Amino acid sequence: MKNIILAGLMATLIIGCNTPKKENDVAIKTEAKLSYSYERVVDNLNNPWGMDWLPDGSMLITEKSGELIHFKNGKKTTVTNVPEVYNSGQGGLLDIELHPDYANNGWIYFTYASTDGGGSGGNTKLSRAKLKQNALVEIEQLYKATPNTTRGQHFGSRIEFDDKGYVYFTIGERGNREVNPQDITRDGGKVYRLHDDGRIPDDNPFVNRSGAKKAIYTYGNRNPQGMDTHPETGEIWFHEHGPKGGDEINIVKKGANYGWPVISYGVNYDGSQFTDETSRPGMEQPIYYWTPSIAPCGMTFVTGNKYPNWKGHLLVGSLKFGYVELLKLDGTKVTAREKIAQGIGRVRNVKQGPDGFVYVAVEGDGIYRIDP
Repeated sequence: MKNIILAGLMATLIIGCNTPKKENDVAIKTEAKLSYSYERVVDNLNNPWGMDWLPDGSMLITEKSGELIHFKNGKKTTVTNVPEVYNSGQGGLLDIELHPDYANNGWIYFTYASTDGGGSGGNTKLSRAKLKQNALVEIEQLYKATPNTTRGQHFGSRIEFDDKGYVYFTIGERGNREVNPQDITRDGGKVYRLHDDGRIPDDNPFVNRSGAKKAIYTYGNRNPQGMDTHPETGEIWFHEHGPKGGDEINIVKKGANYGWPVISYGVNYDGSQFTDETSRPGMEQPIYYWTPSIAPCGMTFVTGNKYPNWKGHLLVGSLKFGYVELLKLDGTKVTAREKIAQGIGRVRNVKQGPDGFVYVAVEGDGIYRIDP
């Protein structure tokens, strides 16, 4: 096992913005040095996309390739009867989340790229199942995005429950930014909300709109890959990848349009502009954005007392730069940024476990626990 003592919360950086929105510029605060370690608790993983914990403390881990792992007492066992996964590009077996009342109902929710529905390629599906004798049983499809496409990018996808029992999940715009995100008659580039059994809530914003996808709760999103519930307000926060720059943190609001690709703080990967607008009436502004992009993936609010200086603040993984970012919050305002576990590798997920510890899933490596 790897056990690296890090003296302090590392590195100071100042955000550079290529837009007039100067209030987004945040300088890192320098704090008294802290020492913590991170220890690998699960090894030999390729692309650990999602993770959650069963009541006995064991873990369920999704590998993008389609393998669902049950990690218990230091041993990995492959769960059987997992639905066939379309493992292509950024698609595969994605997020996993236990129902808040799992102890009583046993439901496990997961998203994955699926070829169901015909045509070439795949698209994101939300399903649920129960775990019995290390196999998935009673599998139910709750939502399947259409149409299938062979484009390899932007499947989303994260899952989160609110305190009213609704399930939210994200689907990226599948590489079709010109059409999908701004069109509520099409899947992709959206946050969706369902009852836990897959029914469409009567108060979803577009249930009475002719031709609309009734499960849509927000639109104008690019590729959200981080989502968590604020521990005090109960609001669902999420982040999404920008193009080159313009990664965003947003709060889920009923019927809101987050503007992609009409407004953005980013540019094309070749540096050219696709829009000269960073705001427009009727489109939401992010509560925070990164320029340059950190390629965010996974996010968690820190609660409890194991990390006193992090409590009440937000952790976000960086795929691009290989660290976890601590964002200090004052309400919805980001006041400071700090690098945590710098150099750990491409962070695919970061999540606080039921034991109060923070766990970090790293591509081509494994899952680490941060020990204060």
